[in-house]
Amino acid sequence: MVLGAGPAGYSAAFRCADLGLETVIVERYSTLGGVCLNVGCIPSKALLHVAKVIEEAKALAEHGIVFGEPKTDIDKIRTWKEKVITQLTGGLAGMAKGRKVKVVNGLGKFTGANTLEVEGENGKTVINFDNAIIAAGSRPIQLPFIPHEDPRVWDSTDALELKSVPKRMLVMGGGIIGLEMGTVYHALGSEIDVVEMFDQVIPAADKDVVKVFTKRISKKFNLMLETKVTAVEAKEDGIYVSMEGKKAPAEAQRYDAVLVAIGRVPNGKNLDAGKAGVEVDDRGFIRVDKQMRTNVPHIFCYRRYRRPADAGAQRCP
Repeated sequence: MVLGAGPAGYSAAFRCADLGLETVIVERYSTLGGVCLNVGCIPSKALLHVAKVIEEAKALAEHGIVFGEPKTDIDKIRTWKEKVITQLTGGLAGMAKGRKVKVVNGLGKFTGANTLEVEGENGKTVINFDNAIIAAGSRPIQLPFIPHEDPRVWDSTDALELKSVPKRMLVMGGGIIGLEMGTVYHALGSEIDVVEMFDQVIPAADKDVVKVFTKRISKKFNLMLETKVTAVEAKEDGIYVSMEGKKAPAEAQRYDAVLVAIGRVPNGKNLDAGKAGVEVDDRGFIRVDKQMRTNVPHIFCYRRYRRPADAGAQRCP
């Protein structure tokens, strides 16, 4: 049994099936591919392609080739993006079918060391397994002082839906996800502010590379580095955001949309893994060994992050 059908999950499931094991995938989305294919890497790259074409066309004006202002139809762009996703998820479905991998859609939670209960649209299904691989991925971080229930406060999934193009938008977090979405919406006409608490965007990246990159994106975005958000208030005429730090405005700023892109947390605590005897820490990480085996010998977990403090130990998902 493989819990999660992202790139790690479906790859593991297909390999298990190729080796002759009876294999089942449990996936919360209606299609295979996980966050990456459905609401992550693939749709973001599709929209970034649109942004790239728009920006390259504008840049050619310096060389004497002028196309004029582009006219965008976000409904058609959205439809094209969904078509890209459908083509790829359909391909994965065909690969699963060809290997006789059973797919069960719904939210899966452990009920024992060899059982998993899946709650889907048609009720609950109990799956018995001899071995399991946890590849349940992650979800966007939410902060308690932000009104996430307001439709103008977005996470990456909301931004990728491309329901509208806000006139003025704040991106909270200068990481890859925030900058990608900022690039897309800027190309489509939004005025973009980016707030980042560290002294550079993409904090984990090499400073020399980031320095060149920052010079380029500063032409598109209003970058507020070494600055953090202290309050977010939803009002009828917009989302009001207060900040403090080196580049913080003196007064609260009004935005038509706020994208919260401050990172993701693992889904380990949402799986009831403890009922299977699997140890999960307070942050949702599951400790594994070099073979990606949890403390329960027949349950494995896809490793994404290392725990430096533990020699030879790693953690997932």
